[in-house]
Amino acid sequence: MAVYPNINETKELLKQLVSIPSPSGNTAKVISFVENYLKDLQVGTKRNRKGGLIATLPGKSKTEHRMLTAHVDTLGAMVKEVKDNGRLRINLIGGFHYNAVEGEYCEIQTSDGKKFTGTILMHQTSVHVYKDAGKAERNQENMEVRIDAEVENADDIRKLGIEVGDFVAFDPRVQLTDTGFVKSRHLDDKASVAVLLQLIKRLKEEDITLPYTTHFLISNNEEIGYGGNSNITPETVEYMAVDMGAMGDGQSTDEYTVSICVKDASGPYHYELRKHLVQLAESNDIEYKLDIYPYYGSDASAAIRAGHDIIHGLIGPGIDSSHAYERTHEKSLHHTEKLLYHYVQSDLVEY
Repeated sequence: MAVYPNINETKELLKQLVSIPSPSGNTAKVISFVENYLKDLQVGTKRNRKGGLIATLPGKSKTEHRMLTAHVDTLGAMVKEVKDNGRLRINLIGGFHYNAVEGEYCEIQTSDGKKFTGTILMHQTSVHVYKDAGKAERNQENMEVRIDAEVENADDIRKLGIEVGDFVAFDPRVQLTDTGFVKSRHLDDKASVAVLLQLIKRLKEEDITLPYTTHFLISNNEEIGYGGNSNITPETVEYMAVDMGAMGDGQSTDEYTVSICVKDASGPYHYELRKHLVQLAESNDIEYKLDIYPYYGSDASAAIRAGHDIIHGLIGPGIDSSHAYERTHEKSLHHTEKLLYHYVQSDLVEY
């Protein structure tokens, strides 16, 4: 039995989301999944020209709005070169290193809809052949995709319909453990998307009218820097990015609480909003950690850079091994959802 109400439902929804390939630039399928989920809840949505999705819950105030955002786009790659040895050279999508995907299963998606599986490997993988197998640099030159098809050269690959520019998605290898952990690629940021969808469902089921009209932007270009920098209504006062909390040496974020970001590479987040979130957490038995993410940017910071006059914040579940094989715990998902539940029903901060 789960420790927290509805947490199994949240985890199953997260499992569905991470299992839909959606590297930045190729997110239509997962956006349709979210769109249909919200349609079943009778929540109105619209797509922006970038391919993201905006859901709106009308509130008591139509003159002051809130916006919350989470992103469904993930890390991935594109075919850079069809190689003469019957393999593929790739170019990375998003900020990570080649060693994070060495040995990973993947799916190549052609422009005409065909799919082929493969494995991302070093060219010098075999220790029986290559003396420098362990020392060779993990980079674009040395790493390649081994396709699960009978191909020996570039012509064979092209006969399959694979070409430069085709997307490469990484196998999430998602697991839900008996101890409450979720292990998977792409918890950044599909964990937060699952939390937002569950939040909307709860608000609908409890027939709650929010104090302010609230928009939920499911963005699809965050990993490349501009998912949430547009479609912000002029009435929007507060803009909350719901994204992963970064863990590592010197960080206070963990896998069991909600992380409230006070500063990232873009600078400090809004001080009064941060204090408001802390007060909500302490008043509602929500376990939280304050933290600084040194090499990080969010859709909220992208919106600020784009010139929007908003109060911006960033919270999210703690994610271990970000931009690699990630992990979080159901406690962190629970506390993130609980903080958001109280936040959307609270007053705006003064400015």
